[in-house]
Amino acid sequence: MTPVVERLAAVLADRYRLERELGQGGMATVYLAHDRKHDRPVAIKVLRDDVAQSVGRDRFLREIQLAAKLSHPHILPLYDSGDPDGTLFYVMPVVQGQSLREQLETQRQLPIADAVRIASEVAGALDHAHRLGIIHRDIKPENIM
Repeated sequence: MTPVVERLAAVLADRYRLERELGQGGMATVYLAHDRKHDRPVAIKVLRDDVAQSVGRDRFLREIQLAAKLSHPHILPLYDSGDPDGTLFYVMPVVQGQSLREQLETQRQLPIADAVRIASEVAGALDHAHRLGIIHRDIKPENIM
């Protein structure tokens, strides 16, 4: 574990047990963790130190605030967030299964009914966000489960 992750794991030890890295994006790293209080797996998205120093923390804080406003069946809810030791994070459910990107890599072409269902669900989620004045700037197959 990196020093940031070790620090975060220590600070969150009473609430979450960090297990392993799930992936990285442009701003953050996502970890699989165990929510001790609710006895469930969760994903913890942690702002990377290099991003915090270059872009600043404000954009990630805004992401947290916006995620907290969204309540839709096709948008992951925000469970928790915080800033222990200056490390910004937020907690969301773990989604089982493949991303749309992984599906496309194995199937090459989705059945029409699946493609229409996925497009409809994504459009519904985006419509909900847009009605709240929220614009998602990172729609891509990797972010669609």
